[in-house]
This record gives sequence, C-alpha cells and structure tokens, in this order.
Amino acid sequence: MASSEIPSTSELPQFPESLWERTTEFPRFPRLQGETNADVVVVGGGITGLTTAYLLMKEGLQVALVEMGSLLHGTTGHTTAKITAQHGLIYDQLIGHFGEEKARLYYEANEEAVRFMQNFAKEHGIDCGMVEEDAYLFAESDDELKDLKKEWTAYQKLGIPGEWQESLPLPLLVKGAIKLPGQARFHPLQYLHFMVQELQKGGAAIYEHTTIAEKVDKANGRLNLHTEDGASSITCNYAVSASHFPFYDGGAMYFSRLHAERSYIVAIEPETSFPGGMYINCGNPKRSLRAAEWNGKQLVLVGGEGHKTGKALCTIRNYETLELYGASLLGAKNIPFRWSAQDLITLDQVPYIGQATNDDPHILVATGFAKWGMSTGTLAALMFRDRIMKRDNRYEEVFTPQRFKADPGLKNFIVQNAGVAKDLVAGKIGLVHRKVDELKNDEGAIVKHLGKRAGAYRDEKGQLYLLDATCTHMGCEVDWNEGERSWDCPCHGSRFNYKGEVIEGPATQPLTPLTQHQHEG
Repeated sequence: MASSEIPSTSELPQFPESLWERTTEFPRFPRLQGETNADVVVVGGGITGLTTAYLLMKEGLQVALVEMGSLLHGTTGHTTAKITAQHGLIYDQLIGHFGEEKARLYYEANEEAVRFMQNFAKEHGIDCGMVEEDAYLFAESDDELKDLKKEWTAYQKLGIPGEWQESLPLPLLVKGAIKLPGQARFHPLQYLHFMVQELQKGGAAIYEHTTIAEKVDKANGRLNLHTEDGASSITCNYAVSASHFPFYDGGAMYFSRLHAERSYIVAIEPETSFPGGMYINCGNPKRSLRAAEWNGKQLVLVGGEGHKTGKALCTIRNYETLELYGASLLGAKNIPFRWSAQDLITLDQVPYIGQATNDDPHILVATGFAKWGMSTGTLAALMFRDRIMKRDNRYEEVFTPQRFKADPGLKNFIVQNAGVAKDLVAGKIGLVHRKVDELKNDEGAIVKHLGKRAGAYRDEKGQLYLLDATCTHMGCEVDWNEGERSWDCPCHGSRFNYKGEVIEGPATQPLTPLTQHQHEG
C-alpha cells in the first residue's frame, strides 16, 4: 500500500506483466514421461539453458532441455535486457579481490558474450530489436564520485575502452559518468524464440513442467536424473544446471553461498523524447534506464528498488517510486507494463560457472549472475560448450564454483548466513495480529490459524486460499508480496504463487494447503 511519502497512483497496471512475455508466443511442450536418454541434459529454460542446448545441438550432440515451469517465464522473461560488460562498480572490486589479470579476464569474457549475441542476431537475421547503445555508469553525489573515480582508474589499468563524461544526455545533474561504447539492448524472448525453433528443427527434446530431483544416480559412467515425483528419468553423459538456483548441490552448499534479490521495472511512455543510451547509477537505491519499442511507440524501462527477497514491507511502493522517478525525468503519458525479477548473487559478485562440485566433472552449474544475466548467461553457455567438447577455455579459473576467497567471501558468508538464521527464528516467533475474516478481496497476509501462523489470500471474487506459511526448502517462514501476489521466502529466495505452487526455487515442493473447513473448525 502507498505510504504518505509516496502518493497513490492509478497509472500502474493492476497486475504485473512483462513487456517481453506480452509480445512473444512460444509453443508448449510436454512433461517428461517414462525413461529416455540424451548426450546432455540441460535443466533450465532461460537464456543460459537455451543457448547451451542450441550450441551443443550444433556440435552434433543429442540434447534434452528440461524446464520446471514454462520456457522463459523466469528471470530471462523479466530482465531489463541490457547486454553489457559494464556491471556497475565491479572492476575496482575485482582488482582488489582477484588481481588485475583475472579482472581483465572478467571484462573480456563478458565482452566476448556481448559480441557473440550481436553477431548471432545479425548472422541469423533475428528480428529482436538488437540496438547498439552506449552504456553509462554515473555518480550523483560526492561520495559516489569517489567510488566512480576508483572505477575509472580500474578501467584504465585494465585497458577497458571507457570514456569519462562530465554530463549525461539525460536531464540529470551528475558529478561524473563512465561511458562504455558498443553495448546493446534487445528483446530477449524474440532473440531466444529463434533458438527454440532451431532446437525443434534439430530434434532436441524439450520438456516443460518437469522438476528434476537433486539426487543424481551414477552408473557405468552415465548420469541418471529423476523427476521430483520419481515417475520418470533421463540418462545422460553430462548434466547442466542452468536453472537459476542450482537443481543439484552435491554438498557444495549453494544455498549458503547465494542470496536472492528482487528488483522492479515500470515501462513508461515518456512525454519527452528519450536521448538513447543505457544508464545505471553507482549509488543506492539503484536506478536503471533504457529504451524499448512497443506497438510503434517508444517506451522507457525504469528499473531499480532492489531488496533481498521477502524483505520489502510493501512492494507496490517500489513500483510507485520508480514511476515517480521516470516521470520526474521524462514525464509519463502512460504506463502499460510493470514487472519484477529475481536475481541470485554470489559471495564475491562473480557468477559460479563450471563444475558443480570437486568430485564430478560431468555435472556443470551456472548461477549467481547478479542482475547481469544476458551477458553472463550467454558466457556460461559458451563455456559449457567448450567444456563438454573438451576445448580449453581461458575463463574457467575466474568463474569456477570451487573458488572461495577469504576476502570478501568469508565475511559475506558469515553475514549472509547469520541473516538467514535471524530470519528463520524471527519468522517462527513473530506475533501475528491479522485474522482471516479481516482480509478484503485481492488481499493477502500472514494470519493466525488454529493458533499458528498461516498464509492467506482472498481473490477478487472472495475465494480464500489458506496455506502453511513454512517454506518447503529449509523451513523458514514466507511473507506476502503484495505487488506480485506471491509468497516469498527471505532465507533463500524461494517463491510461491497464491495457491502455494512453486514459482522459483530452491524449493521444489508447494506450500501445504489448509482448507477453509479446517479454518472454520
């Protein structure tokens, strides 16, 4: 609900919907049934999974792609879709933590992914709105300027072809900015629609609404993956986890080395022309801007307001804040879309890409893209292709999931997991004052049910959905996300719809329903 500081608005769409999903249709695919075989199984139907499957199919391998929900309805379908190697204030940190050589490799890896995507769209004539843009990282205060100057020094040390700017094309007063030319924006689902078509033509198997269990059986040099219900299985030489949160842990404790954040986007139709370029500030709260096209109109995607999943008191406020920010810069005739995305972030801000555990070279993982998954997801696919085809890749050591740097990894590990423990305890003992009967239509909340906490949502027609509010991953208590009408877990980022069905992992089991009869009893 809107606060007194942020005025209420009638401009925002009632329900969240991604521009990308509205404007792209995909064929539907069956569930995995029975037993089958493949050379490689790719788990996850986003940009990483689809690009990996496409590249390996082109190498002549038999590929099966398995998606828990529907293709491209996860983070890829809700991205801002900026393709860039400019990842905020990253390079000064990388030099400090990894040294100049690895920091340079991080840049070159992402720049290679940017070029691959631009060339791929051009080579195949994909109508996906691929537009080359300059990317800008800007400072608005003296403290931010100090950090930006450190980043500029890092650019110079690493030979990154940035340019220092004293002002922006936008009507923003800034202290300074770094421009990185030659980056890009695009329509991600139209880009990936081509890959889906090619996978179909090439005979790759695609399965939707199929959840793969964590346990992987190994026999005779082959892997056997089972569905969560145990009814079906698929045997392969390699398994690739491209499922946002890894489907396979193998003792690597990814849940303790990743945290989930949500961020928000409003698509505004501006009153004044947008000057081009892609923009992000180097302070907090984050603000991101880029253009997009829809129905012959120019839109501007205004992003930001990130927070740890399950930690926002009122997510509608995040949308309202972005709406006001965009309108203050460019005016807003109309706001046809709003949506949000969830991203996983590693202890040191660098994605985990490579062998999932020390003891099995045939299970690979890509996760922790930290809101830059268009370039790093594509990079992961290129690295997986090389790994499975037994080619050297000079980026492996930078992104290996087996790394653990005492600085900053140990400190972040302790702080992050102390926070999880706090959330676990607080969720169990927190007082609940709401009653089911107090809920209005289209309202959700944690309520008291038979003396215990429960999650309740009453839809627009008055039907009540009552759920056990305990996350099925590791037992934390979920909270209601008003802006998305979902139940979000603050511990490890699992999300469930109002019916209790899994939207995002690591949870694989739904929340337990509590019937209205139980409530009345």
